[in-house]
Amino acid sequence: MINPHLSMNWQRVTIYICLSFFLIFFLAPLYVMLVTSFKSLEEIRESSLMLLPSEWIFDGWMKAWDHACVGLSCNGVKPHFMATFSITIPALLLAVFLGAINGYALTQWKFKGSDLLLAGLMMGCFMPFQLYLIPIAVTLREMGIFGTALGLILLHTVYGVPLTTLLFRNYYVSLPKELIKAALIDGAGFFRIFFQVVLPLSPSIVMVSVILIFTGIYNDFIFALTFGEVGKQPVMAALNNIVNSTYGVKEHNVNMAATLLTALPTLLIYLVAGKFFIRGLTSGAIKG
Repeated sequence: MINPHLSMNWQRVTIYICLSFFLIFFLAPLYVMLVTSFKSLEEIRESSLMLLPSEWIFDGWMKAWDHACVGLSCNGVKPHFMATFSITIPALLLAVFLGAINGYALTQWKFKGSDLLLAGLMMGCFMPFQLYLIPIAVTLREMGIFGTALGLILLHTVYGVPLTTLLFRNYYVSLPKELIKAALIDGAGFFRIFFQVVLPLSPSIVMVSVILIFTGIYNDFIFALTFGEVGKQPVMAALNNIVNSTYGVKEHNVNMAATLLTALPTLLIYLVAGKFFIRGLTSGAIKG
């Protein structure tokens, strides 16, 4: 007779082996990028990708940050970080706030046609951006904000609202209606209930929305490349120009360092707020 405890131990060992394999598989590219960024060009050409640097050199990181050429401008990725955050932060705040208001209105203040409005908003979550590039270009040109930071803020806000509306709507469905009724009896109106009753109950879903919208805006490439201001493009468009701009020898260490620098903010936000992200998902973000 097979010992059940022995069987459970083998199952656990098998699971750990599989998880370790996938961990190595997914982290291997990051490892290669990291060690390559600290190697000299000569060592990159002569040694294996998997070997640690014989001498740790920071020149690639310094050049990627301050001297790498983005097109004709050789100022590295540093100025493009400021351009990225000047777009990301306002668009993030607007998309999360408007999504929270929409989700609150669509669940706690039902009106005629609210379900149809929700369905229309949800279409925005699944339509590919490429379909709208020409209409967006024409619209931004007519508004006089084509190729400006304001244009990108408006774009990311509009495209972020459907997702945040869906998240907040699904979360607010689970809120007790008695809270809203009690506030109405006390004479509170729409916005007072939202700010004093509903929003204080929403930190977990706010964190989920912030992480998703921040990641989406920060990692955006197509809008940044198409509608970004010349010389002040967001960091992902700048990274593409660094990697694809070659003057003489291809500097793989600089390219790897620039890639890791641009990935750092999203990596940090997931490391710092990852547990809040999971908590928000399990407490209602995927209900409804």
